[in-house]
Amino acid sequence: MEYRLLGRSGLKVSALSIGTVTFGNDGTWGDTELDEARRQIDLSLDRGVNLIDTSNAYNAGKSESIIGQVLSENGRRDRMLISTKVRFPAGTGPNDQGLSRWHIIRQAEGSLKRLKTDVIDLYHVHEWDGQTPLEETIEALDTLIKQGKVRYLASSNYSAWHMMKALGIADAAHWQRFVGQQIHYTLQARDAEFELIPLGLDQGVGTLVWSPLAGGWLTGKYTRDKKPEIGRHVADFPEPPIYDFDKLWDIVDVIVEIGKAHNVSGAQVALAWLLQRPTVSTVILGGRNVAQFDDSLKAADLKLTADEIRRLDEISQPNLIYPYWHQSFTAAERLGSADLSLLKPYIGKPLGFPARR
Repeated sequence: MEYRLLGRSGLKVSALSIGTVTFGNDGTWGDTELDEARRQIDLSLDRGVNLIDTSNAYNAGKSESIIGQVLSENGRRDRMLISTKVRFPAGTGPNDQGLSRWHIIRQAEGSLKRLKTDVIDLYHVHEWDGQTPLEETIEALDTLIKQGKVRYLASSNYSAWHMMKALGIADAAHWQRFVGQQIHYTLQARDAEFELIPLGLDQGVGTLVWSPLAGGWLTGKYTRDKKPEIGRHVADFPEPPIYDFDKLWDIVDVIVEIGKAHNVSGAQVALAWLLQRPTVSTVILGGRNVAQFDDSLKAADLKLTADEIRRLDEISQPNLIYPYWHQSFTAAERLGSADLSLLKPYIGKPLGFPARR
């Protein structure tokens, strides 16, 4: 297993990590209970995984409780970093959600109890809160670090301007800043490349990827001729939104071809592509069972050729939005490395269109 620094910090995390939205779930994403969770965590530890990700909102705290039980056994806690989150409703009261000082401190203390630990290694704000002053949020998080209850901070699902404002406030007040951002980023959804990935390069913020297989669409199990018959997609679950199914199936076709060439699953191909993208510190894996986890973990050993990466890049390349299509031809001679992480494939091509056009 490869270990990567999380942004501009000294914390090393495994390139693949464990996602736990299925832990204690009712079946929508899976129904992983204690024994199955123990098997998945032990498999991951054996493969060198050192980060497990959860949230106080996952199944009303059941996910945290299962993790706490498993990691408290046989010294597992010493081998695993814990990431959890705060923001979503944890009750019915007017202050039982959001990123106020009241909610953050209260929920951090609840997470510590459920996780059976003295400290949260990585604490995420789970979503933007436009009603709480950001100064209040960042100060509350900094307080948790000073109290020894949290070690590192990250955001999840922030836009670039949200993140830059948070970093600016933290820097000005000499508070701890976010070292990571947990975002949705896949071959099917490369929106993050417009601003979040360049921000990460510029500001030293590492990327943690959630739902790296687009909720299962990129596993290769589903094609234009074979659609899902069970699971969340049949029930019109909205994550992730698919705006262009023709393009999705074009991407899946290439994934399946490359998978056959390596005699591996499509999931491993999609994960291996992500692992070579800039700023990606870790890719969070989900799975309904040990077999799915076992297959996904093998992506750490899959090395795609330069030509295979090029094919995946080109088939999935998004059209540029403004102002980026304008920058691609008027600012090309004055672009920095963060700019080029997005714009390099478009320079010298018809405006805003990817290289394959």
